[in-house]
Amino acid sequence: MAITDDVLVIGGGLAGVTAALAASDAAEDARIRLVTYRQSTLRHASGLIDVLGYAPGNTDDQQQPIADPFTALESLPESHPYQRVGVDAVREALAFFDEVAGDAYAGAHTDRNALVPTHGGTVKPTARYPVSTAEGVASDDRDTLLVGFETLPDFDAPLAAAHLEAAGAPFDARGVTLSFPGIGRDDAKVTRYAHLLDHDERVETLTGETGAREALAATVNPHLDGESRVGFPAILGDDHPAAVREALSDTLGADVFEVPMGPPSLPGLRLEELLYDALESAGVRVTSGVPVVDYETVAVDSMGANSTAGESETAAIDHVVVDRNGAQIPHEADQYVLATGGLVGKGIESNRKRVTEPLFDCYVPHATDRYDWFVDDVFGEQPYARFGVVPDEDLRPLNSDDDPEFSNLRAAGAVLGGYDYAAEKSGAGVSLATGYVAGTRAGEGCQ
Repeated sequence: MAITDDVLVIGGGLAGVTAALAASDAAEDARIRLVTYRQSTLRHASGLIDVLGYAPGNTDDQQQPIADPFTALESLPESHPYQRVGVDAVREALAFFDEVAGDAYAGAHTDRNALVPTHGGTVKPTARYPVSTAEGVASDDRDTLLVGFETLPDFDAPLAAAHLEAAGAPFDARGVTLSFPGIGRDDAKVTRYAHLLDHDERVETLTGETGAREALAATVNPHLDGESRVGFPAILGDDHPAAVREALSDTLGADVFEVPMGPPSLPGLRLEELLYDALESAGVRVTSGVPVVDYETVAVDSMGANSTAGESETAAIDHVVVDRNGAQIPHEADQYVLATGGLVGKGIESNRKRVTEPLFDCYVPHATDRYDWFVDDVFGEQPYARFGVVPDEDLRPLNSDDDPEFSNLRAAGAVLGGYDYAAEKSGAGVSLATGYVAGTRAGEGCQ
């Protein structure tokens, strides 16, 4: 027996979750399902929501962070996903995210990018950022102490502080590396640090046993030299991060903020939990750990009715097949959204001969000669970074003749081509905007 829904979203990252939530919002009584095979990539992300940080193309302008991303969107090439959905849709998607995120994120008060320090000592232009990072934005001119830990080598606080100074940050920054109370192993997971602070576990110090929050503040306090804010790596709690920051801030007499880290990322994990809680609240059914392995189509005419012949025929997806522990389970829906990621997430694949979208074999334009897929300059604009499916304005993937591959399939996120999310710092923004539009259109299409 097939499992039947109105909208089926394939992929559990930011684009897929946004599409499922938007479909639910557009069609209140519809049955929405999200299926995902791999663990969400959100836990590997910084938790920052970027729209456009740098101008695309290998030019001098690319090295300068963009202050107003919405003005810059209008000059992007026609092939860019932002141009396909339009600037208004980007704004609507961010407003939609703001409603979902509530008071967990800052940045909605302005169109301008904030510059958020990262663990390498660089600053990232971003449109929305966790409240845990808000006190650390680089536009704030208060002097800053960055605190790293011996057991967390991924964050070199003195080096990060030096990089901020060299980059012209409008404040004095110092970095210190300390011992984290209660943790002596350098293989401890970031969740261990968070758990210890969440529950204020008792730890041994030189003066006796005390709570982890008090012990951490006591370790940092002697190193303060008039700084009014203190930045820690993003490990300050998972379940109760606000309470941890407040306790440290009260004891230190300085504002406390987190510096986003590389994977695994606690801000990313917090964002994942926030979004999946929103899916549950919206009544979206989530099926995880199952790959989509096949699909079947049906011919429809230009009016959307089932058809057996005629020049106006186009294909529609009738159902997909999900592999659940070796059992082949068909899933039927009126509308489908493809949000399986790009080259990194295996939503786009390549071999020595061609580049493909492996699930529905949607058209991915690329040079015939694979040596044209890249350039020798490691810092140059790499063609492979823009590989992906080409959508119409409704985000339906197009074939090589510029016709929709399937009448009821839309694509969102990194599976789309025409942009370099790593160079532009636009990955989360494109996922939000295209996920919102694809999900909304899918919801409207099933009514």
